Amino acid sequence: MSEALFQDVIRKRRSVRKFEPGRSVERDVLKRIVDCGRWAPSGANVQCFDFIVIDEPGLRERVMDVFLGQAQRLVDHARGFPAVKKTYLANTAAIIIVVGDPRWKVCFPQPTSKGWEAEYLDNNEVIFLNSIGAAIQNIQLGVAAEGLTSAWLSGGGEPVTNKELSELLGYPQWMRAYGTIPIGYPAATQNRRYRRPLVQALHWNGYQPTQYRSHAQVDFYESTLRPFAMYRDEESMESWDDRAEKLGEWEAAFTTGTSNPPGELEPEADFSKPRTTGQATKRRLKD
Repeated sequence: MSEALFQDVIRKRRSVRKFEPGRSVERDVLKRIVDCGRWAPSGANVQCFDFIVIDEPGLRERVMDVFLGQAQRLVDHARGFPAVKKTYLANTAAIIIVVGDPRWKVCFPQPTSKGWEAEYLDNNEVIFLNSIGAAIQNIQLGVAAEGLTSAWLSGGGEPVTNKELSELLGYPQWMRAYGTIPIGYPAATQNRRYRRPLVQALHWNGYQPTQYRSHAQVDFYESTLRPFAMYRDEESMESWDDRAEKLGEWEAAFTTGTSNPPGELEPEADFSKPRTTGQATKRRLKD
């Protein structure tokens, strides 16, 4: 594959939630897609993932029901998050569930010196999740290369949802569905989703403080900008007709290579929960 073609496949990959109804995908195509995941790198080459492909219509409907419930729980218990309804899953040709097997973490570096337990046990979790993420990304690219489209659903691994999926699909409940990939034919051509400017994300020979994104910028994105950046079909915010309205004083920070002109870095802060309330997240305060 030429470099240009590979770049084109990468840019075609996006999360799409509008599929043509009544279409199917041949199993040979699905096997090629899953094989892309099989070739993903993994820690210690343990390949700590399994791929469950659902292409039988009745079972696909039951999987969809699980995710309809998962979506409703987001609405009920994670107020303010711009959740997507999962009804579009009805038009998928197949769904791939990527299951992670935690037993294989024993093959990663284990602490043998007192006081180093956290160093290696925490790192083992990172290795495990990176391995699964690489497999999911490979599958996403395989879908795009076949002229199909998909979405990346991180939902599925939550305890309630995972329990329902494990009972339905037969895998041990102590394994987890870390990725859910609906596959289908796009109902409409979609442009690219928002991406940070490359000149802002790329650092040469060290981290550049003027490209740092401040605590306040993260707060603004979470509380106000998030639903627009998540779902608009434009790669650059400069293409937004209403960017001045949506970005306000943060326009340069989101559209140029300098997100932090003063070049000052901040100490670590608690971002374990939302810190501010904006126009997009006021639902958090509702009963």
